Amino acid sequence: MSDEQSVHSFETLAIHAGNTADPLTGAVVPPIYQVSTYKQDGVGGLRGGYEYSRSANPTRTALEENLAAIEGGRRGLAFASGLAAEDCLLRTLLAPGDHVVIPNDAYGGTFRLFAKVVSRWGVEWSVADTSDPVAVRAAVTPKTKVIWVETPSNPLLGITDIAAVAEVARGAGAKLVVDNTFASPYLQQPIALGADIVVHSLTKYMGGHSDVVGGALIAADRTVGEELAYHQNAMGAVAGPFDAWLVLRGIKTLPVRMDRHSENAGRVAEMLTKHPKVTKVLYPGLPEHPGHEIAAKQMRAYGGMVSFRIAGGEEAAVEVCNRAKLFTLGESLGGVESLIEHPGRMTHASVVGSALEVPGDLVRLSVGIESGDDLLADLKQALG
Repeated sequence: MSDEQSVHSFETLAIHAGNTADPLTGAVVPPIYQVSTYKQDGVGGLRGGYEYSRSANPTRTALEENLAAIEGGRRGLAFASGLAAEDCLLRTLLAPGDHVVIPNDAYGGTFRLFAKVVSRWGVEWSVADTSDPVAVRAAVTPKTKVIWVETPSNPLLGITDIAAVAEVARGAGAKLVVDNTFASPYLQQPIALGADIVVHSLTKYMGGHSDVVGGALIAADRTVGEELAYHQNAMGAVAGPFDAWLVLRGIKTLPVRMDRHSENAGRVAEMLTKHPKVTKVLYPGLPEHPGHEIAAKQMRAYGGMVSFRIAGGEEAAVEVCNRAKLFTLGESLGGVESLIEHPGRMTHASVVGSALEVPGDLVRLSVGIESGDDLLADLKQALG
């Protein structure tokens, strides 16, 4: 992030960072450079540093500059998916014999990457309740190189004190990685709180319209960013130019969308706390949430994700999902439309039997930006 950009508010950066007017036509939206290779001005004479679009593409560069600016980092990188970003990160920072502390509540795909992929080449991992810095410290070993955090977590909406865990990481000589997907950089700034690297699934709130798949890494340190960029190019799972353009477009409206997501989710959570068939509501905006005070300290608002547990067990939870009409039954999250899912049978099937297994009576909502009244009515009829 440049010194000039650092003086601007988030809303301004979301619209302008990386979005330089086209020098040829003056177009205010960066073009989609749908190109694989570039003409060179003599051998080694690159125009603007571009030679091959796996290494760099102007549309992707615009997005990566924007990502660094809005997360307050030194280098942003865009990938073909969130898991591609995570894979690049782990293979950059880790070697056989290293150890990672992972949270006891996390996206199922992240757990699968650790349990079924990274572990095969000798990386060890252990689980800790990251909402408790003491538990994180106890899980650290002399081999720990990375402490991984999701906050809010997926799907139980747990909250981690980023600054406190950053102190633990520094004391252990480890990197703190924060998955900021649920909050978005508008609601939460992990690097300002001490995180070394931020991870995003750009598919979610950053894109915001359920029309693109992508991932991102943002590094607080330029040297770490360059190491990640080297591996990004060497491994090749980069964001394509049209996908980068879609995310860049989505980010421009991120602040206004997140305000509406948070407003609607707060109303949904409040209604659910009063419903006789709901046994527990998981939303950090509720005063009774165990992480509420930390969330209030490190988040601008509480986001659009709400989970709740149903009286009657797993089958009752599945039936609620099936009866919803305005809430679309589907995986993913963060789009303008509302989604409902059963984590145990859908997004988190890969954690069954592990320390991250989720309750069978759990329902997860991605609350969209539709009329709040309509969303409440749909949930009430689905609950019966």
